[in-house]
Amino acid sequence: MSIIGVDRRGLSVVGPGRAIRELPASERPRERLQLRGPAGLTAAELIGLLWGSGARGRSAADLAADALGRFDGLTGLSRASGPELEAVPGVGGARAAQLQAAFELGRRLLSDWPAGRFAVRSPRDLADRLVLQMGRLEREELRVVILNTKNVVLRVVTAYQGNVSASLVRVGELFRDAVRLDAAGVILVHNHPSGDPTPSPDDLHLTAEALAAGRLLDIDLLDHLVVGHDAWVSLRDRGVAFDRPGGRGPAAA
Repeated sequence: MSIIGVDRRGLSVVGPGRAIRELPASERPRERLQLRGPAGLTAAELIGLLWGSGARGRSAADLAADALGRFDGLTGLSRASGPELEAVPGVGGARAAQLQAAFELGRRLLSDWPAGRFAVRSPRDLADRLVLQMGRLEREELRVVILNTKNVVLRVVTAYQGNVSASLVRVGELFRDAVRLDAAGVILVHNHPSGDPTPSPDDLHLTAEALAAGRLLDIDLLDHLVVGHDAWVSLRDRGVAFDRPGGRGPAAA
């Protein structure tokens, strides 16, 4: 990889006295982005573009590659604290803050549900979104996706953090916000930090308890998704009976 530094005039240079603008267009970071699109660049190149310039005779992409290596990839890098990032040679406080801001924007984008527009037609509609949010969490979370009669998402509530089991979770609390919003149905989603989304006996027990509570409250429990590392399981698809006489059926079939 070409070495990018800063000359006495403050210009980014590549090698002995070569400015970035003197490189062939195909080798310039911003031009590569325009030619290939963001998906065509490596994680180190994208972070390097965010940082803009290197330090100590090294390119921004080189610094990014060092940071990625130290934290075992993007997932580890996204969890690093400010002091941990600043400890990477050449990163410092400003670059650490830029990186933390970028990761936080990504998290907020994932949790931003278009109001009144996101309809759940299949388990994958939720799973594709929530695996990215929940698949790498270090502890269990139980979220309740609250739906109207058209299966449009009204709200997503984090109901519990910790050891998700029917013996510890107050099942009635899962429906508290759904009752307030006069919801028609809910879908439970929780993660397995181990990475294996195979439903446990506790998961099945919690589902049965939630089904019973939903019947009492006249709010359909439509599915229960278990999320792992880059994988997920729908208990409805696994054959758990969610339908009830006179109910409106699944959110997704």
